[in-house]
Amino acid sequence: MSKYTLNVNGQSYTVDVASNTPLLWVLRDTLNLVGTKFGCGIGQCGACMVHLNGEPMRSCMTTVANVGRRAVTTIEGLAQDGHLHALQQAWTDLDVPQCGYCQSGQIMTAAALLKSNPKPTDEEIDGEMAGNLCRCATYVRIRAGIKHAAELASAKGGKQ
Repeated sequence: MSKYTLNVNGQSYTVDVASNTPLLWVLRDTLNLVGTKFGCGIGQCGACMVHLNGEPMRSCMTTVANVGRRAVTTIEGLAQDGHLHALQQAWTDLDVPQCGYCQSGQIMTAAALLKSNPKPTDEEIDGEMAGNLCRCATYVRIRAGIKHAAELASAKGGKQ
């Protein structure tokens, strides 16, 4: 066991875990941030997506020792100052999820997409989101949610 200090959603946490513990389990089991989901455990489905310094990363494949000083953002950290992120609002407005299990990973991937490309085309959305699997196959609704979030952010002057 080793001690690691993590910056998660803007707060500092010290955890005492084995160095090879996946970040996913530190978030869920140690910090009780359960919005990030376990899907496959082999980095194939995207349900465990978080951001490390703003970049999407599969937390099931990232060990706590490899996080270092990078800032971790989970689905719980997207909302700011009591306001939903544009994607969270769009998901609510359009009732995007069916079962909802994969949706935190979908939203985290989409947030990174919209940050780098505020007005993506359908093809760009499909390409970026291809690594996130949805058992319910709500891909058309996910694409609509991303486009709606882009519109919401544009109406707010580009703020997500």
